Amino acid sequence: MSNKPNKSIFLADDDADDCMLFEDALREVSTSAELVTANDGVELINLMETTVPPPPDVIFLDLNMPRKNGFECLEQIRNTKEWEGIPVVIFSTSGQEEMVRKVHQQGANFFIRKPGSFPKLKQAIKQVLDIDWKKHNWAPAAENFYYQY
Repeated sequence: MSNKPNKSIFLADDDADDCMLFEDALREVSTSAELVTANDGVELINLMETTVPPPPDVIFLDLNMPRKNGFECLEQIRNTKEWEGIPVVIFSTSGQEEMVRKVHQQGANFFIRKPGSFPKLKQAIKQVLDIDWKKHNWAPAAENFYYQY
């Protein structure tokens, strides 16, 4: 259990089952975290425009979404002054090297391939929540960027 103050987490993912699993895993890792979900990139950007500030502590961003995909969202987040410092963790089923390299270059903080089991999902979420983003190196080296559980 994390006993840090409430964390605000945004999750953008068009897969309802993945969102439910993520929420269940998050509740087991941190009962105080607040999760806000968006079903696609357009919804995420609308959410950002209406709720930031205060910024979320971290955004988990799926890449393959309708209307506006994760690459487009990441680009917009990194090019919007009020949002550019928000940590973005790419959370995708695909771990293709080219995709990982592209989002690293676009300024994502980490790339986590969606774990195949609930315990590994909890481990991935906990790892991200335990990062002190104020001290963390904002541009991790490529070899420290991709996590596969």
